[in-house]
Amino acid sequence: MISTEIVKGVHYIGVNDRTTTRFEGIWPLPYGVSYNSYLVCGSRKNAVIDGVEVSHCFKQIDKIKEINPEIKIDYLIINHMEPDHSGGVVALCREFPDMKVVGNAKTADMLKGYYGLDENVVVVADGDTMDLGGKTLHFHLTPMIHWPETMMTYLEEDKVLFAGDAFGCFGALNGGIVDKEMDTSLYYPEMTRYYSNIVAKYGLFVQKALAKFADVPVDYICSTHGPVWHDELKKVIGIYDRLSRGESEEGVVIAYASMYGNTEDMADVIARRLAVDGIRNIKVHNVSYSDESFILRDIYTYKGLIVLSPTYNGCAFPKIEALLSSLQLRAASGKVFACAGSFTWASAAVKRINAMVEKLKFTRVGDDVEMKQGMSGDVAEKCRILADKFAAELRK
Repeated sequence: MISTEIVKGVHYIGVNDRTTTRFEGIWPLPYGVSYNSYLVCGSRKNAVIDGVEVSHCFKQIDKIKEINPEIKIDYLIINHMEPDHSGGVVALCREFPDMKVVGNAKTADMLKGYYGLDENVVVVADGDTMDLGGKTLHFHLTPMIHWPETMMTYLEEDKVLFAGDAFGCFGALNGGIVDKEMDTSLYYPEMTRYYSNIVAKYGLFVQKALAKFADVPVDYICSTHGPVWHDELKKVIGIYDRLSRGESEEGVVIAYASMYGNTEDMADVIARRLAVDGIRNIKVHNVSYSDESFILRDIYTYKGLIVLSPTYNGCAFPKIEALLSSLQLRAASGKVFACAGSFTWASAAVKRINAMVEKLKFTRVGDDVEMKQGMSGDVAEKCRILADKFAAELRK
């Protein structure tokens, strides 16, 4: 068999999913996704760290037995109960009937609720340890990254952090397991997309977790999705720190809706003027065609956000409303913001956009631009003025 050993006594036993099209039934998976699981072998005991999605559970069991056909699994450590990681728990319990399932009190409650499991469950608290024989596991509760029961497990001797969903990303593992074995360029945009779609609401809790491990020496981060991070640890931690602080790069996302092309004309004028003003990172999304997950990724990547919408049934365009609702849900902050809109007989979109972002910590720029019916020289000039002010604010 080909070795899957990350460090001595720590094996990768995760699986790839290249057939599911929507993660959580919402987010597109153009590159697939991995469900990562790990086997830690001590001199006296063996522990599996996290499970996999139920339809892949027998692959996980096969990988365990490829490492050692006679292996005894003493513990299953559950860092996160979401079913893409816990779905195979029942199969593992049947395959290894003497195995004890380890988690915190909230994990135990969810195990019973999801799978009816309340026997052979070991409840651990923050700071508890488990000695496998030369492999000491430390349990650290990190609630709300991104469920209330989430925790991380630290392997002291090898400085390995099993981080649950933290530092994870979309994208199947295409041969390589550790970052040094692959071209990681695919995974960084997918890490931002994963964070912005799933974790972004809980930035404060991410910051608390980062502070908790600030003085802990870590050589490997083993997340439940994506590569094992080793050579690029500093970059990965920096991305999570930046995203959870609401910091972003210089650039602009223009998110617009347009039924007949008139509002799109405004977006194009603004985008062109921003480019003339020297802004190089400009991402333009037609919300009727761009999936929301990619728009959110770009919003969390870049500092500027300009939203344009026609009036629709006395409100903003439905997909604009949905995008703004998603930003409200995530309590998005730190953006330089402007908006514009169009109408035929009654203006409403701009007012609605402003109401929806009122409580978000955005820096408003310029005067709102409203267009009645079609483009005119006067409207185009107002769009250019708005773009000039926006570019100047971005550079402050």
